[in-house]
Amino acid sequence: MATTRHATAHWSGDLKTGSGSISTPQSGLMADTAYGFNTRFGEGNPDAKRGTNPEELIAAAHASCFTMALSHALAQAGHAPDAVDTRAEVDLSMDGGPTISAIRLETKAKVPGIDEAGFRAIADDAKQNCPVSKALSAVPITLKAELLG
Repeated sequence: MATTRHATAHWSGDLKTGSGSISTPQSGLMADTAYGFNTRFGEGNPDAKRGTNPEELIAAAHASCFTMALSHALAQAGHAPDAVDTRAEVDLSMDGGPTISAIRLETKAKVPGIDEAGFRAIADDAKQNCPVSKALSAVPITLKAELLG
């Protein structure tokens, strides 16, 4: 049995002057959250901070999925983590047209009773096997994993 989640997007106008909104009605997290050309391509533009963009949403999805997968895998191996914090960066390359060209995961975890090699092996497996990593497998994904004292 599959679990289905959904979101909605609306757009009006052309790419550069138009605008859109994204909603996540099941959770209510986003309700008509703005997105547009400036929130996606407008680095340094004050309007770039007034909304979201697809790459930011992919980064959020990937960071949260990987963190859950890593936490679960560590617990399954007998090392439930005290804390796991992950940052995901998604690169949008404009070479040859807009393409998601790279994803970098950086995680820091406090995990009692595990050595660096064991932690790294579990983190690498979580990177390969979290559902979002699998969905994004066409994009190079790197992982920097740090075990905290």
